[in-house]
Amino acid sequence: MWLFLKSEFLGSTIPTVDVWRAFVLELLLTFFLMIVIINVSTGSKEMGTMAEIAIRSVVLLEALFAGPITNASMNPARSLAPNIVSGNIQGLWLYMIAPILGALLAVMSCKLVKDDNCCDEDC
Repeated sequence: MWLFLKSEFLGSTIPTVDVWRAFVLELLLTFFLMIVIINVSTGSKEMGTMAEIAIRSVVLLEALFAGPITNASMNPARSLAPNIVSGNIQGLWLYMIAPILGALLAVMSCKLVKDDNCCDEDC
């Protein structure tokens, strides 16, 4: 890449641990982020600025904790473009599948823990 000589990976997400540890970590990161998003977006307890602070705090803490390990993607869109542009697609499947599974597990756990009507309408 002649335009970005010093950044050969162009912001691509590359794990620094083995693939399965990175997979589990990305799954857990997305799971906890989605749990917070679901809980502050349903019901009337958290609204507006407080919900935003809660979500941004989780993203910040997860990025600080997991950034050096997996680059803390937590979102397939965050990894797709940089990995394709840099040509580094060998670990891309991990950043596509783990966040989707983590989000699905968060929704399923919400359905199990909360009332039947809680995730469908305001509690």
